[in-house]
Order: sequence, then C-alpha cells, then structure tokens
Amino acid sequence: MFSSHNHGGQLRRFSQTFGIPLADWLDVSTGISPWAYPLPPVPSACWQRLPESDDGLASVAADYYGSSCVLPVSGSQEAIKLLPQCFPSNRRVGIISPAYHSHQHAWSAQGHTVQALNPTQVAAVMPTLDVLVVVNPTNPTAQCYSAETLRHWQQTLLQYGGCLVVDEAFMDVTPTQSLITHEPQAGLVVLRSVGKFFGLAGVRLGFVWAEIPLLQAIAALQGDWSVSHPARWAGQQALADQAWQQQQRSRLVQAGERLHTLLQRYYGDAVQSTPLFSYLPSPHVADIHQALAAQGILTRLFTEPAALRFGLPATEQDWLRLEQGIQSCQP
Repeated sequence: MFSSHNHGGQLRRFSQTFGIPLADWLDVSTGISPWAYPLPPVPSACWQRLPESDDGLASVAADYYGSSCVLPVSGSQEAIKLLPQCFPSNRRVGIISPAYHSHQHAWSAQGHTVQALNPTQVAAVMPTLDVLVVVNPTNPTAQCYSAETLRHWQQTLLQYGGCLVVDEAFMDVTPTQSLITHEPQAGLVVLRSVGKFFGLAGVRLGFVWAEIPLLQAIAALQGDWSVSHPARWAGQQALADQAWQQQQRSRLVQAGERLHTLLQRYYGDAVQSTPLFSYLPSPHVADIHQALAAQGILTRLFTEPAALRFGLPATEQDWLRLEQGIQSCQP
C-alpha cells in the first residue's frame, strides 16, 4: 500500500501493533465530532446517476455560509491541494505553524517558497509575503485568532499585493467568528469543511469562499464530478438542518469544556482547547501516547513540537475509560 499521509484515526495500524481488536479501541485521535449528522438512507438515484451542479446544494450552502460565492470541493483537502496551483510560480508563502501539515506540503509541491512562522513574527515579515496561511482555530494547537486580527493581516497583505488564506475547518461551532461575508473580498480566501462539525469525514465535502475568478480557477482544476452525488446529497441534508446544528453546537461546547477540565486536572495549564479537541504540549507525550495505546486508547502524537491531541469521547463509558486511562499513566 502506498501512502504518505499521516493523520489521526489510523486505527488498523495501531490495532495490529498492540494486538488489540479494532472494536475494543477508544479512538480520540481526531478532531472529528463523535456525533455524526443522522443521515437518512441515501436515495438509490444518488448511486445510479452522475451528480448535477443544479441539484440544490449551491442554494443550501449559500444559506449556511451566508454567501453564494462558495465552491463545493471534495473535502477542504482538495482545496488545499489545488489552491497553490492557482497562484503564479514561486510565491513567498508564510504558514503560521505548527498547523495542519497538508498546507506546507501543497505549497512546497508547487515550487513556492514556504516559511514557517509563529504569530509574533507575522507583522515583521508581512511585507515580504505573497500569501499568509492561517488555520483558525488552529489544528492541532487550538490557537484562535480574532476576526479583527485576521482582517488587519488581510488589509496589510493587500497593500503589498498579497493574499490571506484562512482554513476554517473547525469554525462551525463558532460561526460568528468566521471571516466569510456576503460578498467576497480582495486578498481573502476561506476554506470550510463539512467533515469535522457534522461528524461526516467520510463524505469528503468542503467549500472554498473567495472571489469569483479564483473559484473559477479552482473549478477548472477539479476533475469532472469531483464531489460525488451521495456527498452532494448528504451536504444538502446536513447544511439545511438548523435545529440539529444548534443542538450540535451546544453539546460540542459542553463536551469541549469537559475535556479541557479533565486534561487540565492531570496535566495543568499547558492544555489548550477548542470545542472539538484539546492539545497538550509536553516533553513526556510520547510516553503518555504509548501508555494509553497499550490500553486501547488512541490519541494523536505530534513530534515537532512534542504534543498530544485529544478528541472528544462519545459516551459516558468512553469518558470514564479515558479518565481511568489517564490516571493509570500518572507518574
């Protein structure tokens, strides 16, 4: 099998390594909601017919995001891959890091010059950048940037002919903090994902919000029927259900606070959290990761810098198991 991808969730590999059956694991290695949108049975036509762009998804997405200038993509991953191809060659790209690794890989693969930045360096290097990439909230560090800060960066970049790219894959819990506005803005691109908040990662659906010429450029690079018919149908159901979305936001906020409190009790104030995951930087995380995995509890290990990411348990039994696992790892 050929794969260079390193994401959370790769349960089969850990199951084989530790000799623990798949069904016996508690997987909190991803930032995906453990509560998925309850899709009804997929209509047979979705499997039998090719997708059509006038199926109603555009209208539902426009209502959900507050703008009609959104392009459906096969997960925000497709947008991350295609976006660097829409810029002139050898752009100077700053990425606030650590952040989701695919951004760096995609820009580098297209020959752009990529510079990892920490937030304190942004102001000084802004005049030298053509593109600044920010993940907000940041995966994996849980760093959140205010809309005011990001708009200031956008306007500053614009003065130098630059562009701000904001990956809002985890923004759906707090949609009022999104940078998406009714009309697109010069020098601003926003990526959104349906997989995280809706718990539908397997659907592979996301959206890009940007000025129309850039959306057209991305669309031209997409394969025919990039987003499958079942994915388009699923997106319509999930994005239109406002009552469920409100319920989901409420329980994710509560669960996120519960996870933060739990981890803080054992690991102190280093823990940083969003409603969908928590982040623990520590020189001891490799040992913690190993000790939890030996008990069938999967977290996500990062090495640079050394850190663990914890996603949300789904049930009371899972919460109890996670806390007992953490307790048993204490020195």
